[in-house]
Amino acid sequence: MDSPHPAPNTPAVTRLSDTEWQAVEDGRAIGRADASRRPDGRLFVSIDTWHDTVFDRLAAALLTDLPAPLHTVVDEADHDTRSAWQRAGFTTARRERAYLVPTDPQATGLGAVRPPEGVTILPAGLAEEGPLRALERVVHAEVEAGAGWPAMPAQVLPRPAGTIVVDPTTYAVARQGDRYVGLIRVTPPRRPRIGLIAVRAELRRRGIARALLAHALDSLHRGGTATAWAEATESDPAATALLEGVGARRAGATLELVHR
Repeated sequence: MDSPHPAPNTPAVTRLSDTEWQAVEDGRAIGRADASRRPDGRLFVSIDTWHDTVFDRLAAALLTDLPAPLHTVVDEADHDTRSAWQRAGFTTARRERAYLVPTDPQATGLGAVRPPEGVTILPAGLAEEGPLRALERVVHAEVEAGAGWPAMPAQVLPRPAGTIVVDPTTYAVARQGDRYVGLIRVTPPRRPRIGLIAVRAELRRRGIARALLAHALDSLHRGGTATAWAEATESDPAATALLEGVGARRAGATLELVHR
């Protein structure tokens, strides 16, 4: 947040819309803030400015205009931004580890991993959309009945009630008989990201998640991708153990801060 620009005196903060604020001095915009409500109801805010004074003014406007609790996400290594939010009264709610996951089976040790008996893996793009939607509904219901969406990694978002959005080209699926029992989602931008690994509750701890991960990483490796990106919340030891068990390297962390 440090800048060679001189610090402003008393910027005027204006609410532009239900979700946007702007700080202005001498007719020049010197900062802005935004708010967005996630499908689970949590309200996330962000501030973009060079100056501590402007940050504090925008943060005060957010706290005045919006109902608590408010959430934000910061890079753990960004000490200036973290301190700015803490000045406004935000505290750490959880820490999420970021990982770089190797795809080479010789590095992951997953080359010999196969699904348990009776389970087959459908590569991305081959799953039928109807059964895939049904499995996502089951997964979402199990999350809501268990840890809840606030405990999930920031990039794994719930959907509004009754809404399931799936793109079969990004999912590989574990099938047992005529039923889909597990899935892995890999998004394909410049650095592929493992967005979700999930198995039906009654079939966990049988090696299905590990087989899905082995399949997805091997597919990326054969396509020429050396590493994938993944996140795991520290409060989820199973996800952390799965990633670190295949040689994933920690590549930083993000903090979710909250003002109650």
